Amino acid sequence: MAVLLGQMGHIPFNRLVPGATLFHSTEHLLLPMHGIPTILTVHDLIYKLFPAYHKKLNYWYLNLAMPLYCRRADAIIAVSQASKRDIVHHYGIDPAKIHVVYEAAASHFQPLPPAKIAQVRQTYNLPAQFLLHLSTIEPRKNLSRLLDAFLALRQHFPQLCLVLAGGKGWLFDDFFAKIETLGLQDVVLPLGWVPDADLPAILAAADLAVQPSLYEGFGLPLLEHMACGQVVAASHIGSHAEVGGEAAAYFDPENVEEITAVLHRLLTNRDEYHHRQQLGLAQAAKFSWARTAQETIAIYDQFN
Repeated sequence: MAVLLGQMGHIPFNRLVPGATLFHSTEHLLLPMHGIPTILTVHDLIYKLFPAYHKKLNYWYLNLAMPLYCRRADAIIAVSQASKRDIVHHYGIDPAKIHVVYEAAASHFQPLPPAKIAQVRQTYNLPAQFLLHLSTIEPRKNLSRLLDAFLALRQHFPQLCLVLAGGKGWLFDDFFAKIETLGLQDVVLPLGWVPDADLPAILAAADLAVQPSLYEGFGLPLLEHMACGQVVAASHIGSHAEVGGEAAAYFDPENVEEITAVLHRLLTNRDEYHHRQQLGLAQAAKFSWARTAQETIAIYDQFN
């Protein structure tokens, strides 16, 4: 609130960063500065597009603050072309002011030896056959429809489980209630937050990864899956297609029958699975934090 009021009142916060020659905010918080160029990274406009999926205070703050921050920033970094289009469409920002800089998977997301995968499988008591979903649990991740698709898949794969890697976010009570209602509490396994050191092996141990989200500013889990040699089925939202390229298999996230059909195909067609596995490794290799850093520095240099 202090930052927002400072922006609204044109009150500079230079004293908080003495000696700074440029200020880059990597989240939804842009300090008002006098005589110093500012850069704002915008990851997504979820609060604008899906207001029901945000807590009310968060929704109120972001919808009031972000249009102002976007106007005040000297440059904006968007993490995808999809996010850039959203910023232009909803806030009327000049596209020339917005630079797309992609993120990347961390370097430890890579194919692992079978012994490491077996060790982590035992540590977490992972089932013999499972789908994996990696994310914070919140409504826009579309996990309710994933449950419906998973239930249909179990008619063909009775041993199939669904493993959820990631902590609880917000507004998740209905999802966990649905697990109970459908009687899936023994085959839907929430791992909670997983340490980074173990995550690549868990991703690799799965039979298939699935990302059914209704909206992503970037979609980092797709890269993390692919970098570990895992095939991913994902919703066909804009940023997913940018990240997954031809490696991911896409579906309409609001069509349970289509989600089910794509997952069934990848679980049974091993030729397609192995082909997408190789495409995924190549696709993930196109993204790197070194490139992200170089492109970010190039934006800084425009203000030197």
